[in-house]
Amino acid sequence: MTEPNAYLALCTHTHLFPGARCRLQGMPRPAAFAAALEPIEVHLRFSDGTAAAAELHPDTPTGPTLTVASYTTAAGTPIDDSTWTVKGIAQKQDEVELTIGTPNRP
Repeated sequence: MTEPNAYLALCTHTHLFPGARCRLQGMPRPAAFAAALEPIEVHLRFSDGTAAAAELHPDTPTGPTLTVASYTTAAGTPIDDSTWTVKGIAQKQDEVELTIGTPNRP
C-alpha cells in the first residue's frame, strides 16, 4: 500500500540492478528536485506489478542512496531489503528519473 506522503516511482524491470531506471511521478517541481534532492519516501512499482516501500536519502557519504524494503516479485522470487547508490538523477518531462548504481554491501 502506498504511504500517504510517498511519491510513486515506476521502475522498468521486476527488480533493481546497476543501470535500472525508475521515474518519480507527481513531483511538484521536478527540475528543482532533480537539481537539489531532498529526502523523500518512495513507493516503487515494478514492471510485474509488484511494489516496495523505499526512501531516497540525498546526503550520504557515498552520495544519494535508495533504501528499499524487502518484497516478492510476481514470479515468487523473494528480494531482500537493500540500499543502492543512485548514479543519475535527471528531469524527464514532468518526472524525475533515477538511475540506479551499485548496491551498498555491509
